[in-house]
Amino acid sequence: MERILSGIKPTGQLTLGNYIGALRHFKDFQDNGEVFIFIADLHALTLPIDPEVLRQNSRDIAAFYLASGLDPKKATIFLQSTVSAHSELNSIVQNYLYMGELSRMTQFKDKSAKMNDKEIGLGLFAYPVLMAADILLYDAKTVPVGEDQLQHIELARDLVHRFNHKYGDILVMPQGKVNKVGARIMSLSDPTKKMSKSDPKGDIFLKDDMKTIRKKIMSAVTDMEALVYYDPVNKPGVSNLLTIYAALNDITIEEAAKHFEGCTRYGDFKKEVADTVERELAPFKARYEEIIASGEYLDVLKEGAKKANAIANVTLKRVQNAVGLLTLE
Repeated sequence: MERILSGIKPTGQLTLGNYIGALRHFKDFQDNGEVFIFIADLHALTLPIDPEVLRQNSRDIAAFYLASGLDPKKATIFLQSTVSAHSELNSIVQNYLYMGELSRMTQFKDKSAKMNDKEIGLGLFAYPVLMAADILLYDAKTVPVGEDQLQHIELARDLVHRFNHKYGDILVMPQGKVNKVGARIMSLSDPTKKMSKSDPKGDIFLKDDMKTIRKKIMSAVTDMEALVYYDPVNKPGVSNLLTIYAALNDITIEEAAKHFEGCTRYGDFKKEVADTVERELAPFKARYEEIIASGEYLDVLKEGAKKANAIANVTLKRVQNAVGLLTLE
């Protein structure tokens, strides 16, 4: 059975973009493969974060995973930091990637530029190495990711080529998978920028109440034309709302645009989008609240750590043997 792996970093509040692009689809994989879904808490340390915020965000993501339909009997759900093999494999494979490759990573360049190239931690620079270790530990062939992570997947593939050429057939080649509809949900206040956990006005946070969510959608930036059709260059706001509508109704953007063909009132258009979002998120949010209150996510994470460790340690031993590290078992 094919192994599938993905994870979410617990930095900032998760948004509707995270839900559409990732959370909503994780459950679809669990009947077709062996699924490993983790909370990337070690990655969260690459930029400054308050310890209590990190802990709360990690709890939230665990609960969101379960609320989205992931079944711990079918999927292994765990915290990255509870599987030491992630850090151990990272320390080995970092020697097979080059500084020039890492310095060309778009996310590193963007984030370091925002920091004015000051006080940049090594972890931010080496983020793709740990991400590669995350993937390779579980022999994952399919890795659902956002478009902005595809470059990191390609780096992991380069690593596999390089490592296997030197040592033989040791690591499994991963393939990134991006959802066709809803892969990139934009800010409601500035639809030229991705919804990114940092804009209280333009981002719909999963922990927002439904009244706030509806208000944000009804206030979404559109244009003066008052016609609903898909044109991300000239009508980015309308196109973003169409993308949200299409993704949550499991239809194509073309079908969504046809549904609103002839609509000349953006208020009516936004109301229908808001109704769709509420219909999707209301039961999800209610389930999240139940999970947080009961604390059931804790047992899920504990059991997930056991399962993940058992698989990850097999790969780690295989790599250790390949590179010549003396193992005592």
